Amino acid sequence: MATLVSVNVGMPRDVAWNGRTVRTGAWKSPVAGPRWIRRLNVDGDGQGDLGGHGGENRAVLVYQLASYRYWASTLGREDLAPGAFGENLTVDGLPDDEVCIGDRYRIGEVVLEVTQPRVTCYRVGMRLGEPRMAALLVAHQRPGFYCRVLAEGQVEAGAGIAKIGSGPERVTVAEVDALLYLPGHPRDALARALRIPALSPGWKAALQSLLEQDTARPGASGNSGLTGAPAPPAAWRGFRQLEVAAVQDESRDVRSVLLRDPEGTPLPKWSAGQSIVVRVERGGRSLVRNYSLSNQPGAGEYRIGVKREPSGTVSGYFHDCVAVGVLVDVAAPRGTFVLDDGPSPVILISAGVGATPVLSMLYAVADTPARLVWWVHGARDGSQHAFAREARRVLNQLPHSRSDIFYSSPAAGDRLGVDYDHAGRLSAEALQRLGLPVAAHVFVCGPQSFMDNVTAGLVVCGFPPERVHTERFGARTAITPGVIAVGSRPPHPPEGLPGTGPSVQFARSGLTAPWRPSDTSLLDFAEACDVPTRWSCRTGVCHTCETALVSGQVRYTAEPLEPPADGNVLLCITTPADDVVIDL
Repeated sequence: MATLVSVNVGMPRDVAWNGRTVRTGAWKSPVAGPRWIRRLNVDGDGQGDLGGHGGENRAVLVYQLASYRYWASTLGREDLAPGAFGENLTVDGLPDDEVCIGDRYRIGEVVLEVTQPRVTCYRVGMRLGEPRMAALLVAHQRPGFYCRVLAEGQVEAGAGIAKIGSGPERVTVAEVDALLYLPGHPRDALARALRIPALSPGWKAALQSLLEQDTARPGASGNSGLTGAPAPPAAWRGFRQLEVAAVQDESRDVRSVLLRDPEGTPLPKWSAGQSIVVRVERGGRSLVRNYSLSNQPGAGEYRIGVKREPSGTVSGYFHDCVAVGVLVDVAAPRGTFVLDDGPSPVILISAGVGATPVLSMLYAVADTPARLVWWVHGARDGSQHAFAREARRVLNQLPHSRSDIFYSSPAAGDRLGVDYDHAGRLSAEALQRLGLPVAAHVFVCGPQSFMDNVTAGLVVCGFPPERVHTERFGARTAITPGVIAVGSRPPHPPEGLPGTGPSVQFARSGLTAPWRPSDTSLLDFAEACDVPTRWSCRTGVCHTCETALVSGQVRYTAEPLEPPADGNVLLCITTPADDVVIDL
């Protein structure tokens, strides 16, 4: 019989780490005497980041004494005491390669059910002073596991642990952990794991995504269980020159630019909603910007819409200098903000130049005219209503379409019921009055504040968050779990003496800076530039930092446990081998 060696608790605290402050509950210590285990936690314990830890399916974390001995030997440590791995219960027995998802155990009055392996997280490494720890836990298949509480009660160190039920399918904690994080995701193993009722919803969604990836694109690179649906591989690497075929003013401040192959060869197809990166030379500097494609996918040419920005060097170039015949450096279409091809209704919501990717989606819906599409757009007035006639023309071709146009400040010549349908801003409150079908998939593009407001309003209307998809032209929202925000700065070159290494360009942030060898990874460098980043493990395991490499080559400072998708890199364990352009 297994034994409960220690009960460990700790409330969240602020910990200094790499010049930042992290809110974390990873510091746990043994307690004397009995302690209540309740449905959501152990009395006296807490989690600093409820997005990755805690909750009903992750109420209690268990780690084994045998793994403590293993790490003491492997790492040469003599200071590892119960609670050091952030676990609530330190046990003698219950190894990860024997305990199965769905197994049930009784400790006194308490009944626990195993739900999932530990989530990879940088904070266990921060707690142990071993930055590699998140990767080591997975690579050595010693993650530990979470349990839900089926019966509350008191427990105390020294109590016996009795197994009272076996999970169906007999899939061990180590097997499930490897199934998600390590290469090789056999369909039969995924299907077995998905049949286990006790497996937590988050892990079920990840494994289901891997199963669907294998079905849709057998042998495809990347891990959709960690990153979501992967984009198709880019049609070419780096930049190629395309010729300007046409320019046209679409509104007072938006100009469209049509690009074609100089030899007349049709350009590769793309998915509706994707974008391209363009590179221009201005004032002796190489500048890159990200623009969504707005024309019909498969047309053989690429069209972008460029809004003139105050003091915008690149937008000014496209408005004032670009003419037919000019050559522009262009990277292949990329992105996962894409229209699905299912039968569900589609709602396309945009503001300003945010119409560009959803206009491409509108064209794609026109290829399946039986699909219901709802076009919702906001502009200041008719002079700033980009692509108005074009969108109206496409909508008129669709038998199952509806359009709602909002002008926040209609001009005297704007006609209600003809040019626009509603006076006032396209707000969350206005959306709630439209009666949008909640069975639809929604695609939203526009300024970040607009998308945040619209997304919140859609959730209030009853739309499941997973059916609301957003795209922004600039840098994506950062993911920095546990780090306490101290105010944001616009992206800038790193402070101090400039680097002497290869050029690093951040396409979405519009920043270029020379690499500094003092930075250990492209993730560190981006953070030094205040470029919004996304990460969790910082050791090449979780793929949260996986990002498209638009051009250039990188070196890996550590071998990833599973490679990213073709054309992508893991920022946390790479450095530039030459000049690079990154989709950040």
